Amino acid sequence: MVKISKLLAFICASITLFIFACKHEIPARQVDNGGSNGNGGSGGSTTPPPVVCSPDTAYFQQLVLPIFISNCALSGCHDAASHQDGITLTSYGGIMEEISPGNLRNSKIWRKINEDDRDDIMPPPPRNPLTQQQKDVIAKWILQGAKNNSCQSSSCDSTNVTYGVTIRSIVSAKCQGCHSGTAASAGYDFSQYAVLKARVNDGKLWGAINHLAGYSPMPKNGTKLSDCEINQIRKWIDMGAPNN
Repeated sequence: MVKISKLLAFICASITLFIFACKHEIPARQVDNGGSNGNGGSGGSTTPPPVVCSPDTAYFQQLVLPIFISNCALSGCHDAASHQDGITLTSYGGIMEEISPGNLRNSKIWRKINEDDRDDIMPPPPRNPLTQQQKDVIAKWILQGAKNNSCQSSSCDSTNVTYGVTIRSIVSAKCQGCHSGTAASAGYDFSQYAVLKARVNDGKLWGAINHLAGYSPMPKNGTKLSDCEINQIRKWIDMGAPNN
């Protein structure tokens, strides 16, 4: 009788341990699932995903600011040191002093870049005026509310790199405002392939865009080129910097 009682007690204890063991497994699986789905627990992220670039939006950081940096925020004009007429066009805050969001007519910058008078137009001669494409970007940005917006490209094509499409696009947007025309900075007119190729050959282009010691950082007064743009230029240089 005593043996039977001990046996029953052993069986009951075993069942109890089994039940508690099963109860601990369920919450563990729930936490894992919640963490992997980002719906709870320490594995969830509160950082919103980056905005993917849309062709219908004029992004300030990627499209608008480089135009001002390259064409207006130059030494003797509207950089931080010169701030001609008290105007500095190296940042969103400075540019917005001359902008009326949603209204081209009331935006002083818009009137200046469309001036007919050579004494009032911006950029002033002998620098080249903004292209129609650049003006269109600025107009679109103003009409969309002149936001301090930014985007991230969904992909970076460093495979199909050509001078005519890839490199010309980067140089035109980020460098050519300073390095073009009769007043080209340092005498380098990067609208000419031969001039750009010469700066590839002597290493100055690569040193400048990577902000290496001993080289003048480029774009001047602007942010460093994106990793994608630098990789595309590196690919082109590795191919021999062809005029393709």
